[in-house]
Amino acid sequence: MTHLVRRSDLLDYATFTDHREALWPTVAAAKRHRRVTLGPYLTLLFENATTVRWQVQEMMRVERLVREADIHHELETYNALLGGPGELGAVLLVEIAEEARRPELLRAWRPLPGHLFAVSGDGRRAAATFDMAQVGDDRLSSVQYIRFPVGADVPARIVIDLEGLACDVALTLETRHALGEDLDPG
Repeated sequence: MTHLVRRSDLLDYATFTDHREALWPTVAAAKRHRRVTLGPYLTLLFENATTVRWQVQEMMRVERLVREADIHHELETYNALLGGPGELGAVLLVEIAEEARRPELLRAWRPLPGHLFAVSGDGRRAAATFDMAQVGDDRLSSVQYIRFPVGADVPARIVIDLEGLACDVALTLETRHALGEDLDPG
């Protein structure tokens, strides 16, 4: 399980702003192998403590958060993206450049929950669990928070078997290594 980000892991927003540029290369390196393109419309961003810490710090900087209750709220919100033991947390971005087609496609892809899987090297499928608050009665939200309950199995592929979005993407060795570290951060 990925370690959760603690309050003691965070800088105040002014100090973060002062060091932001120097911190970015570490975050960029963490994101590089956790980004998976799934066809022309979907991008999967696996999260870990480094990426979540960056997101919280960015929220603190942009919103100039200093109240502990506000900071803890951001920590709870973003730590929820990490998943629990044996889970990989991710953000799924639905990126539709053609603005006129966006509503039509988001309606057509409403059934995506139940059709997205992390597949282990031996072929076992772990269905993504979606935050159903982000799936409307008639359409999919363009940002989805999902988890893959993979246990100790590092995925080898990501598969979608929904018509119009079907794909089977092999994960690179670098991505598999990064996800393996997320499952066993010790």
